[in-house]
Amino acid sequence: MNLEEYFARTGYKGSTEKQDLETLTDIFQHHIRAVPFENLSIHCGEKITLELEHVYNKIVRRKRGGWCMENNQLLGWVLKSLGYDTSFLGAYVFNPQQNAYATLMTHLVVKVVIDGKAYIVDGGFGVSYQMWQPMELVSGKDQPQAPGVFRFTEKNGVWYLEKMRRKQYIPNQSFSNSDLLEKKECRKVYMFSLEPRTVEDFRFQCTYLQTSPDSLFTKKSICTLQTTDGFRALIGWTLTETTYNYKENMDLVEFVTLEDEEVEKTLKEKFNITLERKLVPINVKGSYTI
Repeated sequence: MNLEEYFARTGYKGSTEKQDLETLTDIFQHHIRAVPFENLSIHCGEKITLELEHVYNKIVRRKRGGWCMENNQLLGWVLKSLGYDTSFLGAYVFNPQQNAYATLMTHLVVKVVIDGKAYIVDGGFGVSYQMWQPMELVSGKDQPQAPGVFRFTEKNGVWYLEKMRRKQYIPNQSFSNSDLLEKKECRKVYMFSLEPRTVEDFRFQCTYLQTSPDSLFTKKSICTLQTTDGFRALIGWTLTETTYNYKENMDLVEFVTLEDEEVEKTLKEKFNITLERKLVPINVKGSYTI
C-alpha cells in the first residue's frame, strides 16, 4: 500500500506537502470523481470486508468502488499518512420512507482538524447527497456547493446534516414520478455525534447490510460516480445522469432503462468498472432517492 499508487488511481497530481484545506479539497474531489460509491460486490457473490489492505486492493488495484466503510476508511488512511489530524465518526442515515433516522449506526465519516477548525470529509454517500468539499463543522451555517446547499445543525451534542436542492427538469416524462426521485427540496441526510469511532465499531453493520433482507443494499444494486458537473448513477437497470445547475436553479436529470446486456458495458464506459463475477442487477422499490 502506497500513496503514489493511490494518487495514480485518482489522478491527483498536486502537492502532498501542505496539510491545508485547499490540498484536502483537491485530494477529496479527485477521490469522489474516480472512485464510485457502489455495493456491486453484494450482487455478484463477493463478500465486503473492512480490512484496510483488502479495501486498498479492491479500490486502488482492482479499480473498484465501495460503500462508506471502504471509501472513507481508505480516504482516512490517505489523509493520516499525509499528516492530517483525522478521526472516524459514526452516523445514522435518514430513511425518507419511514421519515426517521436509522437505529443502527451504519455510516462512517472522517473528521479532519486543520488549524483548530474541524471539517467533515465524507467520500462515501453518493448521488446528489455527496458533498463536493469538506464541510466546516459549524451549526446553522449554509454551506453552498455545486450539488446544492448543505447545512449542519447541532442539538444537545447531536449533529444533523441536511441538504437543499434545486428544482429538477426531467426530459423523459415517463420517469417524472419515479420512486428514485427526491420530491422534497430540503432533505435530511444523517445525524452523528463527535464520539471517535474505529472500524471495529462497524463490523456487525458491514455484515448486516450485505446479508439482511431488510437492508437497502440487498434490495438495490447501486453504482454512482461524481462528475465535473454532476453525477451518474446505475441503480438496478436504471441509468441516471444529472447535470447540476444547467439552468438557473435547475438541475437536469436524464433517465434511461438498460437491457441486461447493456449493464456491464455501461459500468465499464460510465464508471470505469470491470467486474470479475457476473452481476445480478436488482431494484426493489423504495427508500433510495437521488
